Amino acid sequence: MFQVFRNAWKIEELRKKIIFTLFIILLYRVGNAVPVPYINVGALKSYFDSMQDTALGLINVMSGSAFSNATIFALSIQPYINASIIIQLLCIAIPALERLQKEGGEEGRKKISSITRYATVVIGLIQGAGFYMLMRNYGILNADAPRFWAAIVIIMTFCAGSALLMWLGEQITEFGIGNGISIILFASIISRLPTAVYRVIMNLSTGALSVVGFIGIIIGVAVIIVLIIFVTNAERRIPVQYSKRVVGRKMYGGQSTYLPMKVNMSGVMPIIFAQSIASIPATIASFLSKPSEGSFWDGFLKAINTDSILYMIIYFLLIIAFGYFYATIQFNPIEVANNLKKNGGFIPGFRAGKPTSEFISRVLNRITLFGSIYLGVVAALPIAFSKITKAAGISLGGTSIIIVVGVSIEIVQTLENQMLMRHYKGFLE
Repeated sequence: MFQVFRNAWKIEELRKKIIFTLFIILLYRVGNAVPVPYINVGALKSYFDSMQDTALGLINVMSGSAFSNATIFALSIQPYINASIIIQLLCIAIPALERLQKEGGEEGRKKISSITRYATVVIGLIQGAGFYMLMRNYGILNADAPRFWAAIVIIMTFCAGSALLMWLGEQITEFGIGNGISIILFASIISRLPTAVYRVIMNLSTGALSVVGFIGIIIGVAVIIVLIIFVTNAERRIPVQYSKRVVGRKMYGGQSTYLPMKVNMSGVMPIIFAQSIASIPATIASFLSKPSEGSFWDGFLKAINTDSILYMIIYFLLIIAFGYFYATIQFNPIEVANNLKKNGGFIPGFRAGKPTSEFISRVLNRITLFGSIYLGVVAALPIAFSKITKAAGISLGGTSIIIVVGVSIEIVQTLENQMLMRHYKGFLE
């Protein structure tokens, strides 16, 4: 990986892209240190210390602790992710949006992006209002804060910060390296690494974490990283044969190749989508007053904590569902079969057209099932480990590791593709 970055740095255009990406990340981290007025940050941190193993704690991890510090980027990219999920589902359910997405070309994609941006602002307003009501209900606002004006300032600041972060992510995608939203999420998780290491060391020194448990964490993280890299690079290669054809006095075709299908073609997106959906109950709870101890609502919120068995099952099933959903969006077997037929290609043993698309669909379903189960297991195992060892905070490790390693691999692959496009093959050898 470091060799790829060193070689990419030698290319002026890629060097500018890397510097631009780092500059946007710097702006994001600066924004994460700018607090919103009228909020008692000390009381908010105390509240989140007691909620670190809940869905709210997971949201805080994905925001790089901006949620618990009540900064202008407290909502992070959650509104944009939720808006993307909603719009993509609507593109399947509403024929007009589906035609706009598939047949509208570049103009259609721009319109879909505009709709997603507007939806992000609306969701940002809703989540900002929920965050404000949570702080008001739990007495986290400053005592001298004017009620109406504080509500306006806090909600609008959170919404504006989310919209600005969405724009920064789009700038990285267009002028930087890799997917901007994934890189911002990557930076958020990495920023918490020193704190996580310090917490583990303190737990080890105080006896809250045994030496055996510490060794288990190290081995588990290493195994998860190796597994993620192995599955991310794994692919199913379907052989393709092109028939010979004569054009003028020249003969074309006749060569054999293969159709590559990634085992985990959806990357980290099912994890991000599943985490967003699984955190909806906690977001709804923020609109309501603090439930009384022993009530149904109090028991329900405890049941969906990120260290609970119910949350682990729901999280696992959501990852599998979004794995299929995202693979279906990215890979269309009918379109692939039609393209093969137009170019004189066929899969040995299958007729061109419908039989080919059905075979590709079967292969796609099998590898998507394996890839989705792999994501679910890797994300859910740390939760089970936390439940068994009683090690606080470990339940957040699986999701974080998957995102960090997955985004790192995507960045390296993007740089390699950029260098190959510029015919710098010697740098990759």
